[in-house]
Amino acid sequence: MHTFKTLIMIAALSLGGNFSQAQTMIGKNDIRLSSDRMTPEALWAMGRIVGAQSSPDGKRIVYQVAYYSVKANKSHHMLFVMNADGSNKRCLTTSASNETDAEWIENGTKIAYLFKGQVWKMNADGSEKQQLSFGKEPLSGFRFSPDGKQVILLRELPYHGTIQKNPDDLPLTTGLVINDLNYRHWDHYVTSISHPFLAAVVDGKIQEGYDMLQGEPYECPMAPFGGIEQLAWSPDSRFIAYTCRKREGRAYAISTDSDIYLYDVATRSTRNLCKPEGYQEPAINPTKSMASQAVNNQSADCNVGYDQNPCFSPDGKYVAWQSMARNGYESDRNRLLVYNLATGEKRYVTESLDTNVDAFCWGKDSRTLHFLACWHACVHVYQTDLQGRVKQLTDGCYDYGSIQPLGSTDQLLVTRHSMSHPDDLYRITLQKKPQVVQLTDENSHIFNQLTLGKVTQRWVKTTDGKQMLVWVILPPHFDETKQYPTLLFCEGGPQSPVSQFWSYRWNFQIMAAHGYIIVAPNRRGLPGFGSAWNEQISGDWTGQCMNDYLSAIDDAASLPYVDRNRMGAVGASFGGFSVYYLAGHHNGRFKCFIAHDGAFNLESMYTDTEEAWFSNWEYEDAYWNADRSANARRTYDASPHKFVDKWDTPILCIHGEKDYRINANQGFGAFNAARLKGIPAQLLLFPDENHWVLKPQNGILWQRTFFDWLQRWLQPKEN
Repeated sequence: MHTFKTLIMIAALSLGGNFSQAQTMIGKNDIRLSSDRMTPEALWAMGRIVGAQSSPDGKRIVYQVAYYSVKANKSHHMLFVMNADGSNKRCLTTSASNETDAEWIENGTKIAYLFKGQVWKMNADGSEKQQLSFGKEPLSGFRFSPDGKQVILLRELPYHGTIQKNPDDLPLTTGLVINDLNYRHWDHYVTSISHPFLAAVVDGKIQEGYDMLQGEPYECPMAPFGGIEQLAWSPDSRFIAYTCRKREGRAYAISTDSDIYLYDVATRSTRNLCKPEGYQEPAINPTKSMASQAVNNQSADCNVGYDQNPCFSPDGKYVAWQSMARNGYESDRNRLLVYNLATGEKRYVTESLDTNVDAFCWGKDSRTLHFLACWHACVHVYQTDLQGRVKQLTDGCYDYGSIQPLGSTDQLLVTRHSMSHPDDLYRITLQKKPQVVQLTDENSHIFNQLTLGKVTQRWVKTTDGKQMLVWVILPPHFDETKQYPTLLFCEGGPQSPVSQFWSYRWNFQIMAAHGYIIVAPNRRGLPGFGSAWNEQISGDWTGQCMNDYLSAIDDAASLPYVDRNRMGAVGASFGGFSVYYLAGHHNGRFKCFIAHDGAFNLESMYTDTEEAWFSNWEYEDAYWNADRSANARRTYDASPHKFVDKWDTPILCIHGEKDYRINANQGFGAFNAARLKGIPAQLLLFPDENHWVLKPQNGILWQRTFFDWLQRWLQPKEN
């Protein structure tokens, strides 16, 4: 139901496509607001920083910003360069077409980038633009070798491992002959896969190159969110480490077991760094949780969970990557593993911090690593060494979203955001007390016009006697003598943190600007509070986590400024499932509900979703297994669709028809059931959207429909 948060944020910004030179440039929007309240139009007017890279000497930074036009219903990605202190910013993009994926090359004298599906380069001031690659198919990513003599190119190849190639004499048929699972993934039918090609650079031109996975029917990088970060060059340009799950069909659909492979450029040979030679996978029952089978016996030399995003140390002696221990568990703790290339020794270096490693980079000494991790609902920068000694470097009520070395200096280049502000670029100077300096302020012209709601923390006692952190966001111009309608926010995942995230759709500041108090609990099942808190939800979707929701809203209802007679519950994905479940179990607490892309019928969901490992792990068993576990029986018995007889509250259902993670029939079922019962209901359907809403005009319609529904049922009283 969810994938990793860092990847979720990248994909949410990926709308676009190239535009012709004849089109009007979409650039920075100098919007003038009619009030100091956040609006959907203000959100879509904001520039979104989606990538940055430091020059090798650490003196300059090239970065990418996405701008959106609601009128044109499109985005435009532009490149900018600035000094490492944030001065001398200049725009490099002069075309109406996207320029993306910037990378410093030729010892930091040139910038390579993607333009109309090919690799180009330019001077650091944007002059002398020159095309480098000339392939027939568009590229989705690239990475030059450190010596500049070769480059990895990501290309899509036709794939017919699960969907047959149609006969040549039926060129207009739309039929699909499907022979195995993984025939569609996330939002598309799987008729192609990505492969890395290795190409030489000759006389300044990139050659056609050859397929590094020639003849292998496996994707690299991994769908749906993987990119060039899943491949890495060694400092001497002799090796490439890459991420791959070498499975297809049913085997792909039931397993999260990906590996890190080391590719020798000279010999074109490959070895698996995660499995011993000759490793044989045990037999697997495809309709049961991997946890209940003898398939997760990880040893020192055998990694059986998600392994991804390799990165070589500057001295080339080590390669590190993010590693999960258990097969089939996509929300397992992401640990930071260091592999000694000379000895084959593996060492986990973040074990003393019981939470996920969201991103990482090496220090210039090849003995230190810096990483991002969530603890108590904030994502901060940490440091570890090869012995696993961890310390926290930053603090405050923020989330850091990406991290990389600032060239060869003792500094880091990071992004940072919060519930009150989107990403900007920052520089961290590594010293006894690290100094954090802001480098960009992309949307100051908009935020200077806004009054924001205050974000506060509460620790709430749960029904089992534990303490739960709950964010409470107050409306702008808050008056403690008044009472406000209040929204319970139900998080998705089910195991994504309610940290200091910024969203362009589920945005707490725009909800607060409409006069609502938002209650956002870090319920059971969320990372950042230890593995036991995070893992409790698996096999117990309708137990303690639902009690935690109710504890949070009941605590809020006791506050003098909360109107307990005007409360609603909203959420997406697992949050949408939560809303559907609460609709039959809220005992009159709520006056309306909004569920986006939520699971409604778990028996149907088991076979509807394309990533079968998710249902297997979370439900533990297929619903038809006679020997299914007690947890599985409880899960299916508590499916929201079995409690529609208790529904009595207006509900808005939202769904994208290209959502293959939670299929649109789940939303149809909930809406139809509500209407057949005579309950006021509305269905907002997006035929062209997936698990998210990415197109600008669809996003505006989403916001307007969302707030119209709340206004209808929670409209504020006249004072």
